[in-house]
Amino acid sequence: MCLLLSDKCLRAVLGLMALLVIAGCTVNPVTGRSELVLMSTQQEMEIGRQEAAKVSTTIGLIETAPVVSYVDQIGQRLAVQSPRREFPYEFHVVDMIEPNAFALPGGYIYISRGLLALVNSEAELASVIGHEIGHVAARHAAQRQTRVTGVGLLTVLGTILAGSSGGEQAAETASQIGQIASAGLIAAYSRDQEREADAVGQQLAARAGYEPIAMAKFLDTLEKYTKLHGDSGALADYFASHPALSERVQTSTGRADQLSSAAQPPIADRAGMLARLNDLIVGNDPAHGVFKNKLFLHPRLDLALQFPATWPVVNQRTVVAGQSSDGQALLTMHLQGTARDPRLAGEEFIREHQLRVNASTAPNIHGYRAYQIAGSTTAQETQLDVLITWIETPTGIVRITGATPLASFNAYQGTFRNAAASFRALHEEERTAFTELRLRSVAARSSESLQALVKRSNDRWSLQETAVVNGLPVSVALRPGELIKITVEQSYRPVASGSENR
Repeated sequence: MCLLLSDKCLRAVLGLMALLVIAGCTVNPVTGRSELVLMSTQQEMEIGRQEAAKVSTTIGLIETAPVVSYVDQIGQRLAVQSPRREFPYEFHVVDMIEPNAFALPGGYIYISRGLLALVNSEAELASVIGHEIGHVAARHAAQRQTRVTGVGLLTVLGTILAGSSGGEQAAETASQIGQIASAGLIAAYSRDQEREADAVGQQLAARAGYEPIAMAKFLDTLEKYTKLHGDSGALADYFASHPALSERVQTSTGRADQLSSAAQPPIADRAGMLARLNDLIVGNDPAHGVFKNKLFLHPRLDLALQFPATWPVVNQRTVVAGQSSDGQALLTMHLQGTARDPRLAGEEFIREHQLRVNASTAPNIHGYRAYQIAGSTTAQETQLDVLITWIETPTGIVRITGATPLASFNAYQGTFRNAAASFRALHEEERTAFTELRLRSVAARSSESLQALVKRSNDRWSLQETAVVNGLPVSVALRPGELIKITVEQSYRPVASGSENR
């Protein structure tokens, strides 16, 4: 059937076709296959640079610990084996509790401190870093952008054609079909990318002299750790788009039999690796504040804020937040610069965000000067009512914001006011009560069981968790002198910002 297009539609179609032709096909450096990519290498590098700055600000990097240079050494050893070397690779340790690793376009690669606590050999760490190099080398970010753009172009094209032949209803249907196809393609493609990155990472590690089986060993530990901590929350969300860990363990085990390792010694043996991991903080870092029940306490800022008892809460590097169970109210706390006058800070914020102020007061909150307004704003076409309080502290202005849709404000404004009124300095007993967990290694004694070692060393991990993290069965017979990772609890020791071994 021939479709008759208007001049406008024809120009649109020809423009889309021209875009595809201009983009052309490139040869993927990993697969050797021709593929359509709409992102140039320079664009990848620029996007990576921009996103790397966000990672540093929002998540934070560990910059001075011995493990930082160690990760970079391993990464650079692997990078010379990468099929893609037109830009310098950077390797960082990110201040993240969860075991995670990720890569940005242009060669920015991140390993979380939570993941470092799980590795049991340099080869395992190399396989993780190699996996992330695989994402960069295979241009996975560019592929995903092209896939989204490509499906989007097809959706627009289908909409134009359907609209010219079948009217608005046909155009709407075509658009919906395109959106559904886009979602399915992207989800499946992400899992395929992970499989490809596993293969590339294992190959790179083998070429760099590491045992190929190490990837399977690490993935097995990760699978057991994930099950130990339940299939919910951040870990479940992260692995939802990945192939099942059991599948990856099986595949990488089979692939290891087909790979041979180049004869190169590791940078450090297990003892040397554990020495570099020594003193790494495990779990929550008091330096960024902690929740005790729903009371938020921050030792370096010397502040406390009570969140509603039944609200889920989250502590991120740039914001502390709680949300009502019905999802209708949000309470956040931010630092807003170093200004000392809360009224001036509030008025500046009001101007910048074009808030409508209905009422204002200047309360004194536990000895701190404050400025509080009740007002409204519009976000994404939804009118919100807000109660915002600016509080003067020795370290700057703290902003506490309660926000809810207009119809719910009366139900929640008392909660917002009570939260702001709870702001205070820490009590003396609170200042001295902060503790942290640090990673250590302990040598097993002759005929010592893992259970006995856990008890002797006052390990704060459970017996089962210690076994999983060390890649051992609970009932293992330890060899004399065998090094076992444990955690020790100690008083929090504040240090200068940016220099702590987080």
